[in-house]
Amino acid sequence: MSAPELTVERVELLRLSMPLRLPFRTSFGTQTHRDVVLARVDCGGVEGWGELVAGSGPWYSEETVGSALVLLREHIVPLMVGASFSHPSAVARLLAPIRGNHMAKATVETACWDAWALAGGESLAHVIGGVRDRVPTGVSVGIQDSVAQLLDLIERHLAEGYARIKVKVEPGWDVEPLAAIRERFGDIPLMADANSAYRLNDASRLQQLDGFDLTMVEQPLAHDDIADHAVLARQLATPICLDESLHSAALTRHALDLGACAIVNVKIGRLGGHDESRAVHRLCVERRVPVWCGGMLETGVGRLHNLAIASLPGFTLPGDTSASKRYWEADIIDPPVTLAADGTVAVPGAGGIVSRLDRDRLSALVDGRESFS
Repeated sequence: MSAPELTVERVELLRLSMPLRLPFRTSFGTQTHRDVVLARVDCGGVEGWGELVAGSGPWYSEETVGSALVLLREHIVPLMVGASFSHPSAVARLLAPIRGNHMAKATVETACWDAWALAGGESLAHVIGGVRDRVPTGVSVGIQDSVAQLLDLIERHLAEGYARIKVKVEPGWDVEPLAAIRERFGDIPLMADANSAYRLNDASRLQQLDGFDLTMVEQPLAHDDIADHAVLARQLATPICLDESLHSAALTRHALDLGACAIVNVKIGRLGGHDESRAVHRLCVERRVPVWCGGMLETGVGRLHNLAIASLPGFTLPGDTSASKRYWEADIIDPPVTLAADGTVAVPGAGGIVSRLDRDRLSALVDGRESFS
């Protein structure tokens, strides 16, 4: 791709609160809305958009909306304003001296990728190496009040055409609901996501999940524990997928070397942006390890970034790139992300995220703006 060198002239941070269509419960707790921060990066008339995926509290990650905003205001944005880049990989290198804070960094790093693709007249998917114009997608189903409620919800999602069902589990909400799903729906593609709800001494309980022919069990043990996942992996027939434990290509390599996982969840925010996500993808392709794109209840802005990364060749499993209406009565992009009858969603084409923004909807939701130049 041939694109001009871009200079970041202004960064704008927009805050908004978006209510979820339905409460979403995991082992961390129940979420009814998202505190959203969007970044708009202005590069001489070309604008790129990114989304902060941190939560309101430090449950999934130590990063929160509040802490990320401090990092953005005081450290990240000052580095970005006035910086020039001829390729967006330079943005990751510029931000590398800031330790951790991957979600905060990804907010502007992804926006710069979006701007660079737009400046070159290419789609984001194409410039990061994507090879597909549609990707299969699954749906993530939170912990419900009853098994009957869970089954009814899954039935609706299967009727909508989703290619895979992922259910959140925790001790006491695992064997019974999974058994009921298999009894009612047969051999549908099914996985379980524990969000670090178990400990190694729960191995005998987790071994009971082997009887349900799951595609994977995701992040069963602690978020910062790779070694015990390697021990657990030797005790389970079900493949382990790691999510919260993997913040870089280097950590992913360590996990694979130890045998801690057989599948990798790629989340752009958790990894600090597209550049590190592509590095994880390259490593997993070399090791012949399947990857898929996880979700963080993103608005359409983050969802379009997810669809772009999910178009890379190593993403062989359906991701959490559900349709906009799965979470929002009305998204902030138009047209919204929609699910086709074959269980796929379209990868965004050229024109940048700016071409998909619903400006009226966005303006109605924004309750705070900060501009830096």
